Amino acid sequence: MSKILDTFLNENLEVLRDQGLYNEIDAVEGANGPVIQVNGKKLVNLSSNNYLGLATNEELKQVAKDAIDKYGVGAGAVRTINGTMDLHVKLEEKLAEFKGTEAAISYQSGFNCNMAAISAVMDKNDAILSDQLNHASIIDGCRLSKAKIIAYNHSDMDDLRAKAKEATESGLYNKIMVITDGVFSMDGDIAKLPEIVEIAKEFDLITYVDDAHGSGVTGKGKGTVKHFGLEKEIDFQIGTLSKAIGVVGGYVAGKKNLIDWLKVRSRPFLFSTAVTPGDVAAITRAVQMIIDSTELHDKLWENGDYLKAGLKKLGFNIGASETPITPCIIGDEKLTQVFSKRLVEEGVYAKAIVFPTVPKGTGRVRNMPTASHTKEMLDDALAIYEKVGRELGVIQ
Repeated sequence: MSKILDTFLNENLEVLRDQGLYNEIDAVEGANGPVIQVNGKKLVNLSSNNYLGLATNEELKQVAKDAIDKYGVGAGAVRTINGTMDLHVKLEEKLAEFKGTEAAISYQSGFNCNMAAISAVMDKNDAILSDQLNHASIIDGCRLSKAKIIAYNHSDMDDLRAKAKEATESGLYNKIMVITDGVFSMDGDIAKLPEIVEIAKEFDLITYVDDAHGSGVTGKGKGTVKHFGLEKEIDFQIGTLSKAIGVVGGYVAGKKNLIDWLKVRSRPFLFSTAVTPGDVAAITRAVQMIIDSTELHDKLWENGDYLKAGLKKLGFNIGASETPITPCIIGDEKLTQVFSKRLVEEGVYAKAIVFPTVPKGTGRVRNMPTASHTKEMLDDALAIYEKVGRELGVIQ
C-alpha cells in the first residue's frame, strides 16, 4: 500500500474512534426479522427498515424461488441491450399503479435512483432547492448534476419561498427544482408537501420527492404523496424497494415522457445490469400485497404508537416524529455509542446514529418497530431501555 494512503487511513480512523464516530458493523446470523442473532445472542431488533416484515415473508420467498427456476439468477445484461425481461415490464407497470402515475422505471437501488434521475434532468445551468436534512443520496445526486445547490432550512416554508423567489428572479437558471424526502428517516417527520407544491406552482419549480421511508408507511401504504393526495402535482416520485417492500432496488414514477427520458439518459439504467429475476418477482408480489390490504400497514402503526408511548413515559427524548420511526435523542456522540452498546449487551439491537448521518451533538438511537414485532417483544425492549437509561443517567 502507498505510504501516504496508509498514513491517511490510520490517522483518520483513529480520529473517528476518539470522537465516537467510528461505527462497528455486526454480522446478523440468519434472517433479518423482529428478533435476530448476533454473535450467538438473540436480540430484539429495532434497527431494521423492514417496516412491514416482508423481507422474511414466506409467500415472497416462494415467488422468488419460482422466478429463479424460470428465469435464472441474473438478468444477463443491461436493460438496453437484452437485460429487460417481461418481469421488469410487469414490475414497472405495477409500480406506476402503486404510485398513481403514468409510468415508472426501476433501478438497482434507491441510492442509484437519485444519482440517475437528478443528473438526467438538471445541469450546470440549473438550480436545486434542497432541504437541509435530505438524504445523502439526494445530496450526491445534486452534486453529480453540477446544478447550483441552494439549501433551505429544514421544512421551513418561508425560507423555501424566499430562496425560490430569489433564484427565479435572478434569471441565472434555466430550470429550478425543489427536492425533499417524503419522510425524514432520522427524525420521522413528514415533509410539508402541500405547501411545497403551492410554492412550486408560484415559481414553476420542478417537484421531486424521495419517499424511501414513506412508501409502505404513509398514505395507507401508498406513500407520502398519496397521503396528501398530490399524485398529479409531483413530477418525480422516488422510492426504494428494500425497506417496506422488503427486497432490493429503487424506482422513479412520473409522467410517461419523464420515464422515456430516463430510459435513454439516466446512466445507472444504461450502464448497470438490471435487478435480478427473483428479486423482481418478489417485489412485484409485495407491491400487490400493499395495494390489496392495509393489514401490515395498520400493524406497523399500532406497534410504532405503542413503542413511542412507552419510551416517552420513561422520560426519553423522542423528538417530534410523525411516523413509526422513533429516535431516542442522546446528544453526545460517545454517550450515544455507549448507550447503544449497553442495549445490545442487555438484549436490544438498536444502533447508534451519529455524525455525519445526523448533525454533531444530536446523536441518537433510532428505533424502528415493524409489523412483525409482538407486544411482548416491545415490552422486553422497553424494560431494557429503562434499565440502561437509568444506569447511564439518560433518564431519571
